[in-house]
Amino acid sequence: MALHPLHGLVEQLETQPIIFIGGKGGVGKTTTAAALASYYASQQQKTLIVSTDPAHSLGDVLNVRLNNETTVISPYLDAIELNPEVIVDEHFAQVERTIKAYANPDMMPKIREHLRLSKSAPGAQEAAMLESMCHHLVEAADAGYEHIIFDTAPTGHTLRLLVLPEMMGAWTDGLLAQQRRQAKLRSVATHLDSHNQKNDKNDVANPFAAKKSDRWEQAVSVLEKRKQLFRQAGLLLHDRTQTAIVLVMTADVLPLAETKRAIEQLEDSKLMPAAIVINQLISTAQSDEFWRRRAERQQHLLHDIEQSFTKYPLYPIYLQQTDVRGTDALSALLSV
Repeated sequence: MALHPLHGLVEQLETQPIIFIGGKGGVGKTTTAAALASYYASQQQKTLIVSTDPAHSLGDVLNVRLNNETTVISPYLDAIELNPEVIVDEHFAQVERTIKAYANPDMMPKIREHLRLSKSAPGAQEAAMLESMCHHLVEAADAGYEHIIFDTAPTGHTLRLLVLPEMMGAWTDGLLAQQRRQAKLRSVATHLDSHNQKNDKNDVANPFAAKKSDRWEQAVSVLEKRKQLFRQAGLLLHDRTQTAIVLVMTADVLPLAETKRAIEQLEDSKLMPAAIVINQLISTAQSDEFWRRRAERQQHLLHDIEQSFTKYPLYPIYLQQTDVRGTDALSALLSV
């Protein structure tokens, strides 16, 4: 399969509301994502770009200071740089508010300590980040965006985020099943103590009292909303008319190997990539021997890339003489 002209990438993704940009660290994911967002914005298509990469390089590429809130870059372009620490703090604050509604007040100091320690637990940051991403994913269409582009962290992290909605949905189902079992126990306890329902003292002592039951229902409602959120996000991710996954790589041995693994995992999860961008290519018309040899080596690897990814369109981005910064330069990158 020959390389496609670069402007074909924006045409291919023109009708895709949701675009994920992934790949090995350092291959140019952020530049590619920002270039797509800037181009669509230049075409007066309302676009949101969201960076989930802790490296926080999106603001540098756009030449704008970004944070965890939506920043207006231009009339048609908004950007967010998700801060994992802020998101984790907000996530656990919400968990504490939910628990506080039905827990014994005497237990709250221990619960707060447990939650504080849980922030550093494996997967805690990913779970919190996932929930934030799912909110942006589901709410972007309602906010009037024609495109929402995710500039993601390196490949392994991206793949986990893409398959997590199903995992988190199953985990939430387990919690809801546990809540239903406890509801049955409360029903039995309430029936046995029905003759004491009007006794204030007993009502306070009984952990299954009506007020407690109401609070448990609030907790169940929170879980049900999370389950619905993950379900909606999962459906969007697997809908090829809605979501495109674009992998970025360079013509080097390690990115080639990692991209092969990423595609295998995506295909196993029924998440087919839409395209592959090959970044930092060097023109073969070089007078300097070093750069000429680099270009020749890339051409040899390009043959391997074309043989490895016959099912996917390949788009080249050639190495620029200067760093690409700002929406005008980024947009121009995809206009050639």
